[in-house]
Amino acid sequence: MSLRKAYFLIFLVLIVDQLSKIYVKTNFVLGDEVVIFDWFRIHFIENEGMAWGTRIPGEYGKLILTVFRIFAVCGIGYWLADSVKKRHSTYLIVSIALIFAGAAGNIIDSVFYGVIFDDSTHNLATIFSPHPYGTWFHGLVVDMFYFPIWEGDLPAWLPIFGGKHFMFFNAIFNVADMAISTGVGILLVFNKRAFPKHA
Repeated sequence: MSLRKAYFLIFLVLIVDQLSKIYVKTNFVLGDEVVIFDWFRIHFIENEGMAWGTRIPGEYGKLILTVFRIFAVCGIGYWLADSVKKRHSTYLIVSIALIFAGAAGNIIDSVFYGVIFDDSTHNLATIFSPHPYGTWFHGLVVDMFYFPIWEGDLPAWLPIFGGKHFMFFNAIFNVADMAISTGVGILLVFNKRAFPKHA
C-alpha cells in the first residue's frame, strides 16, 4: 500500500470524525440524547480523552496527556512511513493509518476545541466563539456513539458478578475511537498477515 493511499485513509477518517464532532457540539447541549434504536443512541458527552472518562489528576494532568499523545502520534507517523518504505503488509499499513487517524482526531479536540468553542453545559456551543471554554491543549474530547445493547441484573449463580446490575455496552465513543479500535482489532485478528514471517 502506498503512502498516498494511507494519507487518503487518514484524511477520510479525520474529516468524518471532525464533522461528526462539530455537528454534535453545535447541535446538542451536553447530555442531550437522540434515540435511533433502543440499542443505539447519539448521546453527547465530553471528557479528558481517556477511556471511560478516566483522567490524570492534578493541575497539569490534561496537558501531560495531550503532550504525550502528540509524541505518540509522531512515533506512529514514523512507524507508518517506515512500514510503507519497507513494503510491509497492507494489513499492517491500514492498521497503523487507522490508529494514527484516530489518535490525531482526538488530539485535535484536545489542542483546539478549548479555544474555538464556548461551553456546551447549558446552551448550544458556537464555533470560533469570542468566549471559549478553555485554553490551548486543554480542550475536551467530544463523544457521541452509545450502544446500550443490554441492561439488567446478572444471575446470582455467576461467580464474582452474580446478582449485580450490568450494562453491555456502556462506553460512549467517537469516530476516532472507532478507528483506533479497528486498527488494533486488525492487528490482533490478522496478526500473521500483518506481521508475516519471512523465510
